[in-house]
Amino acid sequence: MIIRKYLVRFRRFLTWRSLILTISFVLLASVLMTAFSHHLVLNMADGRVYNNIDELPENNVGLVLGTSKYVQGNRLNLFFRHRIEAATELYRAGKIKHLLVSGDNGRKDYDEPSDMRDALIANGIPDSCITLDYAGFRTLDSVVRANRVFGQKKFTVISQEFHNYRAVFIGRKYQWDVIGFNAKSIGFRYSPWTQIREYLARVNAVLDVYVWHRQPRFLGEPVSIPFTDAQPSN
Repeated sequence: MIIRKYLVRFRRFLTWRSLILTISFVLLASVLMTAFSHHLVLNMADGRVYNNIDELPENNVGLVLGTSKYVQGNRLNLFFRHRIEAATELYRAGKIKHLLVSGDNGRKDYDEPSDMRDALIANGIPDSCITLDYAGFRTLDSVVRANRVFGQKKFTVISQEFHNYRAVFIGRKYQWDVIGFNAKSIGFRYSPWTQIREYLARVNAVLDVYVWHRQPRFLGEPVSIPFTDAQPSN
């Protein structure tokens, strides 16, 4: 009886020890994967993400990454506002000729691309210089569709800095000539979860392109983007 009692205790000890070791291993692997993904994204996008418009190379197309117009409390989303401002600034400076606005339109009552187009037009961007991509459900979808659907191998991504690094990383993985222009950043207090989530999103991006080889949810027929020789108005 005594031996059996100690055997039971020993088995319980082994069970708990195995559980603790498993949890520790998972946590360590998660930390290492997060750090590896973060540095890989930064390394592949290094030198291709710009803050200074004067240093930014010119491109025909600017890919504006979608976001919701409003946040809780029906307040204007600052990420939205600053992306519109950045896209307008690039167009007026002649750094891009055409805007490809890519966002989520998965529901009838939610339409990121149309909201962004309306804001751009209100800023004086001609409707003829804007093309909408209604199937930009994820950053990967937006970047890959810019090439596979809209035929672009060389374009400028317009979003906040943290987002641009991931988008440029995806484009560079496919060996496209992609650069990013940073819209005004948002403070950590305004959206802490967005900043934290980005580290997880970079892990997901690395797994998507290197492991899962994930493709956009929708592709479809090619869409031609027109260019105009008209000079942007200041």
